[in-house]
Amino acid sequence: MFDNIAPRYDLLNHTLTLGLDYGWRRKAVQMLAKYKPRVIVDMATGTADFAIEAARLNPEKIIGIDISPQMLGIGREKVSKRNLSSLIELIEGDSEAINLPDNSVDAITVGFGVRNFEHLTQGMSELLRILRPGGAVVILEPASPRHFPMKQLFELNFRVITPLVGRLLSGDSSAYTYLPASVQAFPYGEEFLSICREVGFVRTSFRTLGLGVCACYLIEKP
Repeated sequence: MFDNIAPRYDLLNHTLTLGLDYGWRRKAVQMLAKYKPRVIVDMATGTADFAIEAARLNPEKIIGIDISPQMLGIGREKVSKRNLSSLIELIEGDSEAINLPDNSVDAITVGFGVRNFEHLTQGMSELLRILRPGGAVVILEPASPRHFPMKQLFELNFRVITPLVGRLLSGDSSAYTYLPASVQAFPYGEEFLSICREVGFVRTSFRTLGLGVCACYLIEKP
């Protein structure tokens, strides 16, 4: 599915979020600044927007991992155009079987990808495994606002507008009916943080962005 929509993925993301996704990634990266990470993994990197934003932290290495070769191809073009190829390496891989050693990275970013983990506990356990003690993971995921009128506007957008725009711009209707369904199924807020604590993360917290339509999670390895 992601291979199919790769050529229009960035356009769709920026259109459907009204461009707010740029600011969400920037705020998420700023939350990692205090950890001074030297090696960063961007899991489910897609077309590498989060990996590129993470370059602001001046690390020694950023590794973007994704299961979709078409998305990675577009990401490599973007990385090259920004002269970041020596800093950012994009590789094909599975979030539930990451080909990196234990305790080998200082920070991890995941932008709108955790809800795509086939087995959430296994995916989060893998992030914990490769993270060094004291390191942090920052995660962005869509969220459903809880209060009027954003709750009603969000539901209208996700149930009607998102599938329509997605179908028109990408030609793949299944991808943008999958999106609302995956958001509704994903554990939100404290429910997700509880899963993170069960696999071993500590100092877990989250905040909402964009009037409640995006959740930003920060979790640490003890």
